[in-house]
Amino acid sequence: MADWLAALDRRAELRARAGLTRRLRPRPADDVVVDLAGNDYLGLAGHPEVTAAATRALAGYGLGATGSRLVRGSTEAHHDLEAALADWLGTGRSLVFSSGYLANLGAIRGLVQPRTLLVADAHNHASLIDGCRISGAETVVTPHGDVAAVARALAGAPGRPAVVVTESVFSVDGDLAPLADLHAVARRHGAVLLVDDAHALGVLGPGGAGGVAAAGLAGAPDVVVTATLSKALGGAGGLVAGPAEFVRHLIETGRTFIFDTALPPAVAAGVRAALDLARAGDDLRAELADRAAATVRRLRAAGLTVSVPDAAVVSVTAPGPQAATAWAAACADRGVAVGCFRPPSTPDNRSRLRLTIGAGVPRADFDRALDVVVACAPPAAEAPASADTPTQARAGVTP
Repeated sequence: MADWLAALDRRAELRARAGLTRRLRPRPADDVVVDLAGNDYLGLAGHPEVTAAATRALAGYGLGATGSRLVRGSTEAHHDLEAALADWLGTGRSLVFSSGYLANLGAIRGLVQPRTLLVADAHNHASLIDGCRISGAETVVTPHGDVAAVARALAGAPGRPAVVVTESVFSVDGDLAPLADLHAVARRHGAVLLVDDAHALGVLGPGGAGGVAAAGLAGAPDVVVTATLSKALGGAGGLVAGPAEFVRHLIETGRTFIFDTALPPAVAAGVRAALDLARAGDDLRAELADRAAATVRRLRAAGLTVSVPDAAVVSVTAPGPQAATAWAAACADRGVAVGCFRPPSTPDNRSRLRLTIGAGVPRADFDRALDVVVACAPPAAEAPASADTPTQARAGVTP
């Protein structure tokens, strides 16, 4: 028994030498750190209307859902949220899962038939990668944002069912996928387009309906949308939205839906209240866009290499994993929380800080936080890192 624990210790030591140790850092409820790491884009997690709705549901239903959705876990709060999501996204129906991760696993598995080909962007989130792997379907990983490569992959599998799998706003650098072009290619080859809209929901599109709606694809019969409810909506859980026939298929066959305890009703009720605020939050989205542009100007003026954000995610290149870790720690010591992304969480072998723009952070605190990021930058932070770990370890091609 000791041998396997010793092997784990050796692997942990190797990760530590490479600067890849990860630690849990609990935060108190009265945390005063300026948050440029969390995903509460619109500042709705603590909004009085959101917490009041959650409190009412908590008093009525109790802490948990007490069972899976098909047993005792479906409440009026869940069904009300699903109806509102479908209306917001312009889809035939939506289905709420207990996490965005499970929503992606379930959606991909639900789309796979015998001989299905999955065509996945190299920068996809881990939940999409795992969904492709778990599905057992042949997966072709195409270069990031390369529509021509997607077209070639589909053309090379004539007559086979296919699914193009992408994020809308990518979680690492915050760039927007060419959704309209991807949809045109997918439709030409009879494929379905699956879009993880996690970082665009509430941030882009008419009424914040997301990247799919912004691309004019809302309600398309060959488009399936997934997202988490934990970012701009400030809660937890995940969703799959699309044609009513597909949602019915997931309810009847989707293992990550059928065999999982439902999202707590209080969370569903709170997210439902957040949805109304997000839908009416054009002023918040304008503030996000202004802050994202200001972030790029400030950091580039300091000589840092910064992504061009299409939504509210900005990444800043670090020289390597150890430097990224030290940079994030130095920011934390000065009261600013930033994301620290290192391989294998990055798809391109670069370490970076990830800043998530939040409209709920007071503007003076936000501007001060940018000054802290600049002041704590390591030497040569603008230089791209050398390969930290093989990209293929993250992207993966399943046989």
